[in-house]
Amino acid sequence: MATERMQVLTKGFFKENPVFIIMLGLCPTLGVTTQVINGIGMGLSVIFVLVFSNIFISMLKNIIPNSVRIPSYIVIIAAFVTIVEMVMHAFAPSIYQALGIFLPLIVVNCIILGRAEAFANKNTVLDSFLDGVGMGVGFTMALTLIAFIREVFGAGTITLVPMGGFDGVIEIPLFYTYPVRVLTLAAGALLLMGYLKAFFEWNANRKRG
Repeated sequence: MATERMQVLTKGFFKENPVFIIMLGLCPTLGVTTQVINGIGMGLSVIFVLVFSNIFISMLKNIIPNSVRIPSYIVIIAAFVTIVEMVMHAFAPSIYQALGIFLPLIVVNCIILGRAEAFANKNTVLDSFLDGVGMGVGFTMALTLIAFIREVFGAGTITLVPMGGFDGVIEIPLFYTYPVRVLTLAAGALLLMGYLKAFFEWNANRKRG
């Protein structure tokens, strides 16, 4: 049982990574990953919403009528997205502004709805919690990796949270002087996503032998 639950938790990291393997949530993946801090902020927001919506949907799965299943899921998800928006607006306004429309659009993010429909409404609360954590962490890892590559090579910086005397920006001298600007554009994001997808597919096929 412990092994099965560990698999539920970890499958979203690599084996069923929502971005690189299942190909879900690509709009925010490509839209907000111009800076590392944006990728982390969006990822943490999705983790919060995914975990708590999974828990509540699993708890209510025998109460929600099948005819209004999807609308009910959206109402539950929207409640947690509203909490995230309010907290981020109050305590991290710069990230809130950077994420823009993609933050409220978490309500209809296909990762959230997909896990609600495919997993949470069929499994226990604990398993749904673990699935939400695993898929959310996998999504955050994917966004952070893409944002890191795009920002370092495209702008020559790594943008993190400002604290103390640190302004939040680390400069990478080579790429700060000679940036690959295409990576900061939508075309560069799509190109990078294609290469990363190909790499993960190659790695999965290699492991299968």
